[in-house]
Amino acid sequence: MTRSARSLVNTSEIGRAVRRKRNELGLSLRGVAEKTGISASTLSRIENGTGKPDADNIARLSEWLKVPLERMIGGPPVGEQAARPVIYFPQEATPDIVEAHLRADRNLSPETAKALAELFRVAYAQFSRPTETGHRRKRR
Repeated sequence: MTRSARSLVNTSEIGRAVRRKRNELGLSLRGVAEKTGISASTLSRIENGTGKPDADNIARLSEWLKVPLERMIGGPPVGEQAARPVIYFPQEATPDIVEAHLRADRNLSPETAKALAELFRVAYAQFSRPTETGHRRKRR
C-alpha cells in the first residue's frame, strides 16, 4: 500500500480515546453525541473501529477530547519507523503526553506501548495529589 492509499487517520487510537473519556465521564454514546454533534451510531462505529470519521467529526472529536488534530492524523509512511519528535501541546494531560512518548518508542511494540500507557493512566489517577478542597487538580 502506498502512502497516498493508506489512511492517515489513526481510527483505532481515536476510538480508544473516545471510549476512555466517555467511561471516565460516565457518559452514554447519546451523551457524547449531544456534546459533540456526532450521532451515537457514528460514535459507536468509531469506538469499535468499524467506521472512519470524516473531517468534521475528527475536528469535533479533537475538540471534545482536547487532543490536537496533529495527534489524530499523520504518521510515518508504511514500513518506516522514522524517528518523529513528540510535540507537547499545552492543553494535553500528562497521561496523554506519556502515551505519545510510549507510542514513539521504537523499542516497544504497539501492544506494549498501549499496555504501559494504560498502566500509567491508572497509576497517575490514583497517585495524583488532591488540592486543599479535596478535589483532584485539573489535568494539564
